[in-house]
Amino acid sequence: MGGGGGGGDGEPEFQIAPMIDVLLVLLIFFMSITSAQVLQIDKEIQLPVAGDAKKKEKNMMNEAALNVRWTNGKATIILDNTTYDIVEPLVEKLRARKESNPKYRVVIRGDKRLPAVEIQRVMTVIAQAGIDDISFSALNKE
Repeated sequence: MGGGGGGGDGEPEFQIAPMIDVLLVLLIFFMSITSAQVLQIDKEIQLPVAGDAKKKEKNMMNEAALNVRWTNGKATIILDNTTYDIVEPLVEKLRARKESNPKYRVVIRGDKRLPAVEIQRVMTVIAQAGIDDISFSALNKE
């Protein structure tokens, strides 16, 4: 008496359906975490270089990437692929996220051509939303 089922000729049957299920679950998992990271990165921004920059920790759930572009002499603020010309809706969106998650933080991805006064304006917007944990994105080499 042998176990494992099969046709009776003694060779075990190979079950492929459970393996496909596991493979699809892993594929969906990796696609979902990768797309969240990629969506927050704006390729048009030239990050400044800071020799002492440290690699960031991998906690994407508690943070937002606030992209600040410098195009045609004007700063543009982008959060989650939405451009904010008026800062009040951005303040409300960040405030709501902070209220639902007390550990919420913002990473400013400012263009290296951006004047300091524009970074100061963005920091004021973040402070108005009640967020006090702010980081800056930079490269550690060219």
